[in-house]
Amino acid sequence: MDKKEIARIIDGRKIAERIGDEVKDKVDKLMEAGERVPGLAIVLVGEREDSMLYVRLKEREAKRVGIDIHVYRCLQDTSENDIIEVVEHLNQDDDVDAILVQLPLPKKFDTDRIIKTIDPEKDVDRFHPENLKKLLETCNHEEVIPPVLQVVIEMLKDIDFDLKEKKVCVISNSDIFGKSLAKVLECRGGIVNLIQASDSDLAKKAVEADLLITAVGRPEFIGKDAIKDGAVVIDIGITKEGKDILGDVNFKEVEEKASFITPVPGGVGPVTVAMLLKNTLALYNEK
Repeated sequence: MDKKEIARIIDGRKIAERIGDEVKDKVDKLMEAGERVPGLAIVLVGEREDSMLYVRLKEREAKRVGIDIHVYRCLQDTSENDIIEVVEHLNQDDDVDAILVQLPLPKKFDTDRIIKTIDPEKDVDRFHPENLKKLLETCNHEEVIPPVLQVVIEMLKDIDFDLKEKKVCVISNSDIFGKSLAKVLECRGGIVNLIQASDSDLAKKAVEADLLITAVGRPEFIGKDAIKDGAVVIDIGITKEGKDILGDVNFKEVEEKASFITPVPGGVGPVTVAMLLKNTLALYNEK
């Protein structure tokens, strides 16, 4: 590809602002009508720097669009049963439409047990086993699905990318994430190949893909040798190294082969927050 023909950026901030404005418009109408606004509760455990940052971003955007948000902060030495009690209390609160437990949790906690405690109808991240089961059993994914999966679909819509008969490579070390994303993409006609980051033939397999999606958290391990000319690249991975925030993709290398690419930061992250708020509104409307 000619140096001048570098990939066009998929601007996550612009997409997120549009989605947020759409949510704000609907919430404003609820307020004008004197209705209760959607309520979002976030359970934050410990003082992990990146988790606190993500929660602050969610708080800021929720307040911007008019969603009622409350953060329940638990110390790292809080007992697992105490965290579960907080979640169970939120399950019973009629003013709370959506519950999110900020991940990852400190290693001493049983994440699966805590997530299973969330009322499936209030599970805004859609990680509860019941919600994941429904996602894998149907192609009816139009309303509330995990925000990060919605991000991929929204970004493809933004660039008018038709998935039908397109080869898709998903690189992930999470079995649940990989299978869930594969299902959503296959329902839209994509031909999906799931690859582990440790696969010795990763580049050989990935270079065949029209769409490459990576969510591993290994900084810049995807180079130009893994990218087909003209492919679309969506980088969900994120790693902080000192003051730098890096994605899985070596951006400078890959932008000269891809047709579209997401930056890190400013790509997937802002849209994920916007989709979380969109899910909150959808759960409110389902009541």
